[in-house]
Amino acid sequence: MRTKITRTKILTTTNKVPASKANGRSARRRSREFALQGIYSWLLRGADGLQEATSIDAHIRGDEEFGEADAAWFKTLLFGVMREAPVLRERFLPYVDRPLEELSPIEHGILLIGSYELVHHVEVPYRVAINEAVELAKSFGGTDGFKFVNGVLDKLAADVRAPEVAKQARR
Repeated sequence: MRTKITRTKILTTTNKVPASKANGRSARRRSREFALQGIYSWLLRGADGLQEATSIDAHIRGDEEFGEADAAWFKTLLFGVMREAPVLRERFLPYVDRPLEELSPIEHGILLIGSYELVHHVEVPYRVAINEAVELAKSFGGTDGFKFVNGVLDKLAADVRAPEVAKQARR
């Protein structure tokens, strides 16, 4: 711990980074990363519905870095995606150029998260939802996976958020 004395007050600092910006990433971004881990695990197991959501949730919350995440947003994404997965797939599959079985579980999970945010969370601007999904793909996906994710979610946004996308296009 360091102490710095100024004329008006004493400032005490530690080397800890606030959870809201740990490692340069926001708490919401960390939530998306943890949600992707859970959804990836869920997809690999071939589970359907919410059967495993509680155990995946508990396992991920046990990670020592989970404190950097927005726990409520993580839970919203994890349980929301698992609950809505069949409907979300119906929404994004028209924009995918290959069968679902050929998607990597990472791309599949990222598309589920991005689609969930676009469809169910209009308070998240569509550009933010797409950008966050692209960042996940850059961090965890294949070499050009982020381009694929961007293209699919951009087309989905034009469909499910048409007024917002049109307004942005006029700027």
